[in-house]
Amino acid sequence: MTHIEQMIQDMCPNGVEWKTLGEVCDIVTKQTGFDYTNTIKPALLTKKSEGAIPYMQTRNFSGRNFDYETEYYVPEHIVNQFPRIVLDKKCLLISIVGSIGNIGLFPGDEKCFLGGAICVLKFKPGINISFVYEYMSSIYGQKLLKSKIKGSGQSTITIEDIRNFSIPFPPQEIQERIVVVLEKFASLAAELQAELQAELQARRKQYEYFRTHLLTPASESNSAANNDGCNWEFKTLGEIGKVCMCKRILKEQTNTSSGIPFYKIGTFGGVADAYIDEDTYNDYKNRYSYPKKGDILISAAGTIGKGVIFDGTPSYFQDSNIVWIDNDEKQVLNKYLYYYYQIVNWKVDDGGVIKRLYNDNLRATPIAFPSLSKQAKIVAILDEFEKLTTSLTEGIPAEQAAQQKRYEYFRDLLLTFDRKAE
Repeated sequence: MTHIEQMIQDMCPNGVEWKTLGEVCDIVTKQTGFDYTNTIKPALLTKKSEGAIPYMQTRNFSGRNFDYETEYYVPEHIVNQFPRIVLDKKCLLISIVGSIGNIGLFPGDEKCFLGGAICVLKFKPGINISFVYEYMSSIYGQKLLKSKIKGSGQSTITIEDIRNFSIPFPPQEIQERIVVVLEKFASLAAELQAELQAELQARRKQYEYFRTHLLTPASESNSAANNDGCNWEFKTLGEIGKVCMCKRILKEQTNTSSGIPFYKIGTFGGVADAYIDEDTYNDYKNRYSYPKKGDILISAAGTIGKGVIFDGTPSYFQDSNIVWIDNDEKQVLNKYLYYYYQIVNWKVDDGGVIKRLYNDNLRATPIAFPSLSKQAKIVAILDEFEKLTTSLTEGIPAEQAAQQKRYEYFRDLLLTFDRKAE
């Protein structure tokens, strides 16, 4: 039996008292806080300025985290007209439209102006707001909220339903103890997250250092060990291969539902949102330039020089924005190019709206490379570094999810109470 369980047994042998939220707090929304004869209009909102305060919307809060850098701000003269919906003390926020159940514990360390689709629970003195936050975030509180959702289109929940929610209120000593335990748990999880991010950053820096070192000739890096007695060649990309791109695809040749994935610069390296029919794909692939499996595709606009290894899966790529060097692998290995592109200082034309890497600039880009056997060794080393970095990058979200599940399990366990008989 835990210390908290013993406290509950000693202090509440017959169960704990339950109260409705309407008994312990004042519930405010943007609508209930306004005098409708003088309501705020979107046109009155402004960008960040002297005296203006953030206009709080549901996307600006989650749990204990608040983003005060909002898109809109409320001018000072309007703030003074509506003190009821100015958040300046610790309170609880609940989304009541759309993402029902998003709970925020507003710390009260900065002023905010209440936006739409949110209700505020301003608690009476003596109520432990953090305890109520934990309960409303738990499986029990979320079940209450979800049970009252209305609307076949956009989901909503009424203020009256929230006012009538009945939740347990054990003695203050027990509430405080539970909050301390859960806040400590959350703090340890945050510390672990920071440590993982720091380790990832250090590993990336280490990887970047060795990548630059291994891809730089000894004469430039002042490290004879890097050369291993091999001679390096210095050429331009235009000398080792031809710049290629796919045949132009017109917008009317694409669709958004099915076919061969068509990658544009915005989806390059991600998930395609456009497709072309298979007949066009086969025709263009056979008649025009098309990458070989293993070729390194390069973004020539947007994120300049981003490299993606073509895996041979049926796909098509936007001309001029996505290109590749049809290089002779008897000179330079594709995978060596993949890593070399990561250290290139690309010469781009930024005179237009979008930065662009033109073919002439691409051809003129210098490259240094050792013998094929040396290239293969460099690639093997960098593959291992990339694998280690990728494993940690993928592991962080998994660890976060595991930590969150552990936290939720103990929170729900601690917040399980028997109701005191009337």
